[in-house]
This record gives sequence, C-alpha cells and structure tokens, in this order.
Amino acid sequence: MNRKILLGILLLAFVGYAGWSFMDAVTPYVGIAEARRSTSNVQVKGLLAAGAPAPHMEGNLFVFTLQDEETGETMVVHYHGTKPDQFDEAYHVVAIGKYQDTAFEAHKLLIKCPSKYEQQKR
Repeated sequence: MNRKILLGILLLAFVGYAGWSFMDAVTPYVGIAEARRSTSNVQVKGLLAAGAPAPHMEGNLFVFTLQDEETGETMVVHYHGTKPDQFDEAYHVVAIGKYQDTAFEAHKLLIKCPSKYEQQKR
C-alpha cells in the first residue's frame, strides 16, 4: 500500500509540474500599452509605424517601430538578431519578448506577409 501512495504522490507532482511548465511557456497576445506594463514575455502584433525612423541595425540589434492597429500607439522594438527575410513586405509583425526600460526587447519575430496568400486565391 505504501508503494501505491508513493506512486500517487509522484504522479500528482509530475502533473502539477507539467501544468506549471505549460502555463509558464504560454505567451499571450497583448496590445502595446499592456506590453509596457507586463513583467513576463508577451506577443505584440502590430504594423510597421509610418513616419517612424526606418528599420535599421544598431550593432547586433535590429531596431524598428511597431504601431498598434487599434489605438495607434507606437513602441520601439529591439530584435536580438538580424533583419528577417521578407521584413520589407510585412503586413503585420508579431514581436515576442518583454518590455524593458524604453523599448520592447524581442527574442523572436513572426512576419505576416499576405502577398503569398493573395496569389493563391486567384
């Protein structure tokens, strides 16, 4: 009977740890205002801001300005990497990371480029 109790405790511990790990790995979509307030990793979807400085490299950072489609609010994004392929054709950009100091520090970018899909519809 002690063996069954020990297996039950181990199973509960494993399920609890797996659930905690899964919740920690989930990165929610938020707007720019909420991204500024968040203390954990989030996903921010937006457009390349018109009238902002052109996307460029600053050392090992790719820097650009993202604009919230709904509110028009903007924020500077520092992507830790090189300029992604098809960035210039991007319709939407999803930045995954955390807001720190004066910019959003992104460790991953997802580029949404509709032109590829528009050609398939025809």
